[in-house]
Amino acid sequence: MTDFSDPPNPQHLATLIRGTSLYLVGLMGSGKSSTGRQLAAALDYRFFDTDQLIEQAAGQSIAQIFATEGEAAFRQLETQVLAHLSAYKRLVVATGGGIVTQPENWGYLRHGLVIWLDPALETIVGRLRADPAEIAQRPLLQSPDPVAVLAELRDRRSAQYAQADLQVAIEPKQSPAQVVDQILVGIRGVLRPEVTGSTEN
Repeated sequence: MTDFSDPPNPQHLATLIRGTSLYLVGLMGSGKSSTGRQLAAALDYRFFDTDQLIEQAAGQSIAQIFATEGEAAFRQLETQVLAHLSAYKRLVVATGGGIVTQPENWGYLRHGLVIWLDPALETIVGRLRADPAEIAQRPLLQSPDPVAVLAELRDRRSAQYAQADLQVAIEPKQSPAQVVDQILVGIRGVLRPEVTGSTEN
């Protein structure tokens, strides 16, 4: 009987999923970038952050894009970046927190496996409060009560995040490396036939 409690060999798993890309979704501050980099290193995949790619393409920060062009323009750029990435294999992609809100994006996300990083709201708030500059870079948190904004975003988006192939509940003290181990274990339980190439019924 196979033991699914321990993380599988990452290189064996990379072979099993046939180079399928992994897309990390979740609220801002959920650890997608830090976890994504370590996950990519474990699988020998390339890592990309959609927010960073948008900033490079636009020559502006996310906050500047929101301020000068508006959220709709940002979402359009986000979809364009995602469409480009979806053409490639062997990627780990950290996505923006709102990428799940655009139905068109799910067509691109489904080119890979979608993984929802889901820490408690208190954990996210603690991370952001520890780095005030991080809040300043988040346009949607420019509010007298950013905690209330986060709670509202979580409530509004939870059903969309739940469409992910895998939900990873993250404990407050977990390191990115421990979250990576959780992901590696969880992936085996959610592999779709089109990912593994299986034809079994």
